[in-house]
Amino acid sequence: MIQSVLIANRGEIARRVIRTARRLGVRTIAVYSEADADAPHVHEADEAVLIGPAPARESYLLPEKILAAAKATGAEAIHPGYGFLSENAAFAQAVMDAGLVWIGPPPSAITAMGLKDAAKALMIQAGVPTTPGYLGDDQSEERLSAEAAKIGFPVLIKAVAGGGGKGMRKVEAAADFIAALGSCRREAAASFGDDRVLLEKYVTRPRHIEVQVFGDSHGQVVHLFERDCSLQRRHQKVIEEAPAPGMDASTRAAVCDAAVKAAKAVNYVGAGTVEFIADASEGLRADRIWFMEMNTRLQVEHPVTEAVTGQDLVEWQLRVASGEALPLKQDEISLDGWAMEARLYAENPATGFLPSTGPLDHFRLPDTLRVDSAVEEGGEVTPFYDPMIAKLIAHAPSREAAAAKLAQACREVEVWPVRTNAAFLARCADHPDFVAGRIDTGFIEARLETLVPVVTPSDDAKAVAVAALLSQDAEDGSPWSPAEGLAGFRLNRVSRAPVRLVHDGHVVEVAVPGEVEADVLLGEDGEIVLFEDGEALVFTAPRAQSGGETGGSGDGAVRSPMPGKIVSVSVKAGDAVIKGQALLVLEAMKMEHALTAPFDGVVAELTATTGAQVSEGITLARLEPAA
Repeated sequence: MIQSVLIANRGEIARRVIRTARRLGVRTIAVYSEADADAPHVHEADEAVLIGPAPARESYLLPEKILAAAKATGAEAIHPGYGFLSENAAFAQAVMDAGLVWIGPPPSAITAMGLKDAAKALMIQAGVPTTPGYLGDDQSEERLSAEAAKIGFPVLIKAVAGGGGKGMRKVEAAADFIAALGSCRREAAASFGDDRVLLEKYVTRPRHIEVQVFGDSHGQVVHLFERDCSLQRRHQKVIEEAPAPGMDASTRAAVCDAAVKAAKAVNYVGAGTVEFIADASEGLRADRIWFMEMNTRLQVEHPVTEAVTGQDLVEWQLRVASGEALPLKQDEISLDGWAMEARLYAENPATGFLPSTGPLDHFRLPDTLRVDSAVEEGGEVTPFYDPMIAKLIAHAPSREAAAAKLAQACREVEVWPVRTNAAFLARCADHPDFVAGRIDTGFIEARLETLVPVVTPSDDAKAVAVAALLSQDAEDGSPWSPAEGLAGFRLNRVSRAPVRLVHDGHVVEVAVPGEVEADVLLGEDGEIVLFEDGEALVFTAPRAQSGGETGGSGDGAVRSPMPGKIVSVSVKAGDAVIKGQALLVLEAMKMEHALTAPFDGVVAELTATTGAQVSEGITLARLEPAA
């Protein structure tokens, strides 16, 4: 068994690897950027090495710094986690050339599966079913247009080197093809340095099915059954589950066998995931499930497979990398119950899922299920990395029970002042169509208004907020004497006239409760914060407000929600705009975010300029209501 491992990653996957390594008696070395100096994975490892400034391109994405840290600490092996350098064949080869053990597949397998067209051609040779389409060398507009017509619209244009939802366009009609092709090529060139594309039949009711595979250096490959990752938003997974709903035994056998064939075709070693797209318009059928791509690493959603098989996949990785045979044979691996994983993000669904950054003054996650967390209370969510802060993993005897357990856990999440998608996740897991298994990759988009409604606090929540206000009044004679932290109170007094509070810019009148006992957070600026079904509800006193609106966007100010770079500005001072119109685009946390007009009006002031770096809270534009 490997005796020491350097983890070339951060956050929850670094902590996940440390947890298994410690159980096995393997020494762990963490690497960290300046932004992560106080991160949990740094404290939990046996040793930690600073590798550079906060930006990933100056730290976690520099192979030479990772290798130098491994050499300096005497590490025997490197575990790449996922993301960053995990699917970089050149890095994998450099690790091996340095005499270290690479805990991952051979560089040749990473290369073979790295380009979508080459991988698809390889799968066709191996007898793995692939989506009807075109992946030829002739990239002329004429040939691509002809092939799209042959496939039949709608078609999907995909960047050969693409990933993460980038370099992908759906085309509904022949008249739109050339424009979509140009857009796709530009994005692919900018994101991957390669503008080549392939064409695929667009599946109208797609489901994302993937199979966990594992190979060893002795030529053995097994699968650990499938996962369904169909609940997605903008091609990013939201809730994953195992097994896939509606998958019968014969279809499961066909898909899992195809995944094993795919892995064997590239002499795969270690953990990998073979991804398939399924046409679910007539249910899951083996003849309508096609190879899409292979991820040559451990997946974010691997815990659901661990839950239903009872296996520790990180332990399997360490044992296989040590030269051992696979821990189990195929007929020794079985399914037990149902598991679901929800990705908890530091983002605000109410603002179009913009990432939320800042200190984690209050961070409470449920203890009723497995939680893989990247952060702890007292830490900070920075703008430099992916905004996923935790994964909630529910396991139960049935799918319905797993969904209910997951939804309840999401409702119990309490995070402040950073915002999260907990309430959104709870609504997803609670939705009748999800519980019934009526899912596809368009599930969230089709139900977005239901899943991200205008939040209206319950009468109980408003009563608690009023009680908190009056409790402070009773203590020191002032309606607002805020203190940091969690405040418990008990109110039992004679009813009086309704009290006015402000929530989300609206003044509400609330009857005074007779007796209330609860906990709230009291903010520095006089906010009362309480949690309801995963939402952080913020109430304030209506101090000298005019009309029925306050705060928020009522003043017409469009502020930067986080530090970032302005990549485009689409308006100028004096322009008339309508509510929801994109004013500018901010790049932060590896994503682009459009900032929109809060109401119909005129751009009275514009300070944003393309290319400028801005900090959180800076006013970028100010609107005045239309006359």
